[in-house]
Amino acid sequence: MNYEDYVNIAKDAAILAGKKIMEVYNASKEIEFESKNDNSPLTIADKKSHNTIIDILNKTNINILSEESDAIKYESRKNWDEYWLIDPLDGTKEFIKKNGEFTVNIALIKNNMPFIGIVFCPVNKILYWNDAKKNVYKKKLGQDAKKLNKRKPIDETSKNLRVVISRSHLNKDTNNYINKLNNPKLISCGSSLKFLYIADNQADIYPRFGPTMEWDTAAAHSILRSLNIMVINIEDKTELSYNKKNLLNPYFLIKP
Repeated sequence: MNYEDYVNIAKDAAILAGKKIMEVYNASKEIEFESKNDNSPLTIADKKSHNTIIDILNKTNINILSEESDAIKYESRKNWDEYWLIDPLDGTKEFIKKNGEFTVNIALIKNNMPFIGIVFCPVNKILYWNDAKKNVYKKKLGQDAKKLNKRKPIDETSKNLRVVISRSHLNKDTNNYINKLNNPKLISCGSSLKFLYIADNQADIYPRFGPTMEWDTAAAHSILRSLNIMVINIEDKTELSYNKKNLLNPYFLIKP
């Protein structure tokens, strides 16, 4: 297999997982969920998506780390050169609220950095991905794919910048950052859609002063990297890396 095969397999996995998620989403007015150890919600859709993706990605014979997998000790994974990193249902809170703002995230990590990323939005059936040659595509199922272009750099002092913020995790630090900008326009949404808004030129800046895990960011980070947009650690100004001992991300800032 080559990287083109991996992209196609991951795209198939994301789309089929999205169908499984929508079966649960459309089955009842209220979504039942349980709370995990960190108090984050877990639904049957998370589990169905996870199982679907694992079954398909196993064809590649590459290690897999999923939000819904049993924990894999750092000693076992620290020497992985390549592995799949997946969030079967990113934005479970939005899924439960039934606002449509959730995604399926699949990334291939290579040498601790995102190399290939696939993000599927099940409600509007839109797929975003990048390939090994750093081409980025957007495709609504049933239509032709559109190639996304690189963006010009953003000046943080500009007026009316479009700032995308989390619908479920707005806090004091984020408000402090926003208040320093020049009459910004705020856009609220959930899940990795915030990354995609920047990739798709629907937003200019995404400041994240709150916890995220590596599987939350990896797939969309890969898409942004292919557009020469970095996800930058706010504290030390380095790009986010992956397969750390602690899978919690630092606070970060995204802008072209």
